[in-house]
Amino acid sequence: MTPRTPSPGCGPPGQGRDCGAGTGSGRSRPLPGAALPEMEAATVVQILVVDDHPLFRDALRGAVAAVLDGAEVAEADGLEAACRVLERQRGTDLVLLDLSMPGVSGFEGLVTLRSRFPRVPVIVISGLDDPRVVQEAIRLGAAGFVPKSFDRPLLAGALQAVLNGEVYVPTASAAPAGGRTSREEGLAARLAELTPQQLRVLQMIRQGLLNKQIAHELRIGETTVKAHVSEVLRKLKVVSRTQAVIETARLDLSALLARDGKQPDRG
Repeated sequence: MTPRTPSPGCGPPGQGRDCGAGTGSGRSRPLPGAALPEMEAATVVQILVVDDHPLFRDALRGAVAAVLDGAEVAEADGLEAACRVLERQRGTDLVLLDLSMPGVSGFEGLVTLRSRFPRVPVIVISGLDDPRVVQEAIRLGAAGFVPKSFDRPLLAGALQAVLNGEVYVPTASAAPAGGRTSREEGLAARLAELTPQQLRVLQMIRQGLLNKQIAHELRIGETTVKAHVSEVLRKLKVVSRTQAVIETARLDLSALLARDGKQPDRG
């Protein structure tokens, strides 16, 4: 297949998108304004695989090479390593991201990449293929979702769709009936307003760190931390750190699945 230049990311976190009917084992539709000229035949597609398991990274690299002839595949074993690769390789066309990695809670990895590198589309690769998890990932800015049980035709369809500027969701993971409340839909939009540093502060607030500890971790002054905390609370439209933790509990996979009486598996 001839990949096309991806659209400028998939929009910031918070732009919820429904996927129209498509062909193959998934559903996709072009994003607004995503009609793009085809790339030159010699253009090399650059993919970044982010997963803490070496064997799965190797397997995913092989699968990508099999369905995208000539693609360059870089690897990262965690979120910080992924950020370093993306800083270094500005031409990366697509990220394949595992949701569950050490040091990352729930959707924090996805939100971080979408905040720091909004022009790079992200496909979530996860063993957590519950429809609620899939739809939350899309609402938080993922360009697609592929379960770890994927076969090559499904992966090929996902890569083709996202590189063509579309959003990809497996048919089996279509949105459940009932939709979302306006409050739930507003969370991702509010998260999109946070700067990368404010997002880091929020993550540390959720971990229970005090201002002094946050200042030490980020190597900034306590006064600066207080300013960041105030901005985080203002943008999230809450009045306390406790409310911020409660409001952003939707970033927690276990909390998301607990509403359906399910518990997440490692994936």
